[in-house]
Order: sequence, then structure tokens, then C-alpha cells
Amino acid sequence: MNKKNLDIAYFLSFCIEQYKTAKELTGKQVVDIFEKYEVMEYLEHHYEVLHTQSRQWLLEDIDEFINIRKEKFA
Repeated sequence: MNKKNLDIAYFLSFCIEQYKTAKELTGKQVVDIFEKYEVMEYLEHHYEVLHTQSRQWLLEDIDEFINIRKEKFA
């Protein structure tokens, strides 16, 4: 695994853990939500910009992304 892929993997793990703590969910619940709304793909695709943001900003951005996807899938 090259350095960038490893950095992205750590970032995705960080996002899962932070979201889990903020929303008081289990890791499996977060992974299920992230898979359902394709959050992991979004985070990975926009890694270069997103990994420079604060924890709070990331959580708000993930929530906004999920809400947009919910409307799209409704």
C-alpha cells in the first residue's frame, strides 16, 4: 500500500471513529450508514480537501452529505 492510500485509510478510519463518538453509534452502525449513502467514496474522492478540515467541520459535512443523499434516494 503506498503512502497516499495509507493516509486515506487512516482518514477514513478517523472519520468513522469521530462520527461514531459524535452520534453515539457503534462502528458497525456507522459503516452501514456510510455504505448506504456512499460516504466512504465521497470522503476518499475528496480526501485532498477534506483531510485538512477540522473535526467539527468534517462531521457537519458528513451530515450534510448524508441528508442530501437521503433526499436523492427518497
